Amino acid sequence: MDTTMNDKPFFSEAELLDLGARAFAGLGLPAEDAVDVARILVQADLFGLSTHGLSRIESYGERLRVGGIKAQARITVQSPAPALRLVDGDNGVGPLVGMHALRAAMQAARECGVGVALARQSNHFGPVSPYGMIAAQHGFASIIGSNATTTIAPWGGTDERLGNSPLGFGVPNPDGLPFLLDMAMSVVARAKIRNALKRGESIPDNWATDRDGRSTTDPALALEGFLLPIGGHKGYGLALMVDMLAGLLSNAAYLTHVKSWVDAPDEPQNLGHFFILIDTARLGSPSWLAERMNDFAAILHASPAADADRPVIVPGEIELANMARQQRDGIAVDPAIVTLLQRYAAQLGQ
Repeated sequence: MDTTMNDKPFFSEAELLDLGARAFAGLGLPAEDAVDVARILVQADLFGLSTHGLSRIESYGERLRVGGIKAQARITVQSPAPALRLVDGDNGVGPLVGMHALRAAMQAARECGVGVALARQSNHFGPVSPYGMIAAQHGFASIIGSNATTTIAPWGGTDERLGNSPLGFGVPNPDGLPFLLDMAMSVVARAKIRNALKRGESIPDNWATDRDGRSTTDPALALEGFLLPIGGHKGYGLALMVDMLAGLLSNAAYLTHVKSWVDAPDEPQNLGHFFILIDTARLGSPSWLAERMNDFAAILHASPAADADRPVIVPGEIELANMARQQRDGIAVDPAIVTLLQRYAAQLGQ
């Protein structure tokens, strides 16, 4: 660990993985499970997604302490068909359930060319992109999603009925950067609306509605209302499809059946996830895929930028650049999060 001039700690990837794993082990997880959780959250930090990285020790840790999440989860996997896996997370920590489901889908895809894992009895599993990255490193293209606590009103509705569910896509590149798209279903996060309120600024009318379901440019009214989905009614339909795959078909909770971890931290959420993988080795050689992936990116990069300071990029390039920089220079972590991680880690063996 090192510090900057403002005393913000920097860690190497290995140091942060070790601290994260020890912290979750201190919260009661078996050592191997704690490593799985830390792997996903540290990868999120490497990508620059700090709100979904080890900072999640705050909410995950509190729910583990009050029994809302089971530390000693017994995750099971069923195989009702050659390419299909059903994962019961036993109310375990979300990234742990996610890693079990990812491995199950990879196994099915190796055997059948395609693999689908549907998980239930889970919790918040972090961002999608770390799973997409791991899948790509093993040669799999992926479509991955999860449902979430309700924060969005149905199109034309006036109360929260569906979650801001994440959806991601990944395609490996054996000789370059993988394609990684990770997005939620709302136009913006609530944090952007809160920031606009603090600055005394208005917001675009496609970000949110007031509590009566009417579009608003007033951030105060927006914070009392609901987030709007991307693409209007089309985004609404896409959000529903994510919940159908992640929640309804997996036999997890869906829509308003999903409990809020904020309102009921001591109760299981029963979130669901889906992992759809394609083994790209069945489609062609690594050199074939690399040539096509690099050409695909080159076509996009060659488009003249409307703003010279913002060249055209392919999804995932920002996150992968963050990862390269932080693997070289270290990962900055909020001091309060470091303190919490160290406190939980100190409980190990007590």
